[in-house]
Parts: sequence; structure tokens; C-alpha cells
Amino acid sequence: MWIRPVELRAIQAGELDLAFRRWERPRVVVGTLMRTAVGLVEVTSVGPVDPADLGEDDARRAGAASPDALWAALAGRPEQPLWRVGLRFAGPDPRVALRDTVPDADEVASIQARLDRLDRASRYGAWTREALDLIDRFPQRRAPDLAARVGRPTAEFKTDVRELEELGLTESLDVGYRLSPRGAAVVDAERRGRDARGGGHP
Repeated sequence: MWIRPVELRAIQAGELDLAFRRWERPRVVVGTLMRTAVGLVEVTSVGPVDPADLGEDDARRAGAASPDALWAALAGRPEQPLWRVGLRFAGPDPRVALRDTVPDADEVASIQARLDRLDRASRYGAWTREALDLIDRFPQRRAPDLAARVGRPTAEFKTDVRELEELGLTESLDVGYRLSPRGAAVVDAERRGRDARGGGHP
């Protein structure tokens, strides 16, 4: 469910708590947590609504200037049902705080073990260190360019990088990615380990 940046800021400020969408069927359920540019937004209710029943309160809570403005915004795809979606700001994205948490040696070992499991589960083979190294060497480089360097489909590469973001190791930018402080600590530990074993840059 896409929400405009201005609406996200209003949700964060507690000024907006409704959205209306024309969908064939609901695309979210109660309890859905959406990661957005302002943090987590939770779906608190989902239900069908008749456009004729929309009033001043609905318009205000959805950020529209008036019921007429709300009706105009919902005029597209009139053949599809209209859904009323309750929303609330649920706090900061926990990945943001995680990215800035530099792990100690024990935690680095735990992260490395998690990376090993991701490598073993992948049909591509070992990819985690390869992706981290690419992002470290080429920050803010377009995902298709990074994927091409290792001969991988872009969509598959982006899906894998999202796994690294879930671990707080990378951060998605408007263009490309960069290592977080947490990710940089893991990459540095990996390189120290390779140097100690007499290995070089991959």
C-alpha cells in the first residue's frame, strides 16, 4: 500500500488516521506493519464503505480538504469496491537503530553465522560477503550495475540485499545502497579474518 510522503508525515504527527483505496480486494489486513520513510505505520482497520456515506470527518481524517475533494480523489476505477483503511504511526523502524549499533566480537560471530546460513539456503550459492563487498566498494551505485558486476538478475540481487537490510547491515538510498556502521564493522571483521589467514581481497 503506497502512501504519499505528505500523508506519511501527517500520520506520524497524528493528524491523519484514515486512507481510502479502490481495490478489487483488500491488500492489507488489520495488524499489518508497513515500513515507510517515517517509520512503521500500522493498519488498524479495513472495511468496505459506500462513497455516498463519506462525510466531513472522513475527509478530515484522510487529509482531504472536503468531502468533494475526497470524492474527486476516489473517482478513478469506479467499478472497484472502496475500502476504508485505519492507520496509525507505530514508531521508528527498528532497523534504523540496529544499523547504528556496532556489534562486539560475539555479536559479529553471530551475524557471520547468520550470513553463512543465508549462503547455504541460496540457490545462487555464497552471496552475502560478495554483496557486502560490492556495496562497500561502490556505495550509491545503481542496483542493476551492482548485479551486472556479479552476473545476477537485478530483481534477485535486490531481494538478497533486502535480507542484509533486515540484519541492519545495509541501508537503501534513493540510488543504490551503503553499508551501515553495523555492516561496516562486520565487513572489517571479515577482512581482518582473511588477512590473518593470509588471504587478500576477494
